[in-house]
Amino acid sequence: MECYKLHMKFIFLLIILSAMAACSSVQQDTSKNVAATRTSSSIDSHDSSTVQSKILKQYEEWRGTPYKSGGLSKHGIDCSGFTYVTFRSKLGCTLPRTTRLQAKTGKKVSRYNLHAGDLVFFKTGLFVRHVGIYLGDSKFLHASTSKGVVISSLRETYWKKHFWTARRICS
Repeated sequence: MECYKLHMKFIFLLIILSAMAACSSVQQDTSKNVAATRTSSSIDSHDSSTVQSKILKQYEEWRGTPYKSGGLSKHGIDCSGFTYVTFRSKLGCTLPRTTRLQAKTGKKVSRYNLHAGDLVFFKTGLFVRHVGIYLGDSKFLHASTSKGVVISSLRETYWKKHFWTARRICS
């Protein structure tokens, strides 16, 4: 019986640790903004069709790339790594690398006033946060822990339930 209790505690600990490891953890304080840096190849973030086109091009190139915590390549990438790479390579804007810092970047935007290129954030666990890039029509591009790089809908029950905040970057 004692062995069974120890085994159950170990399984519970593994579940907690794996939930905390998904994507990125975030501290509660988001009061201090972090600046994103425009590069010389920066595009006009107000041109929604161009932004959307660039993001969709990134999707074509990365579609199905598996999720890997800390990853930054087509062999595996995490959610904040994917937004980092996409903004740098397609939108000409350098973001911080982590979800925690990305959530402090730019300016806060209402979920009802999203534009293509806005970052959308989700609370997916007690200490776990997830980030994606808004495309328009309630769709967003992200590196999913289960499906890799995919397009999902903010209307899906899971994402609607876990929506946290949105940020406009490099505007």
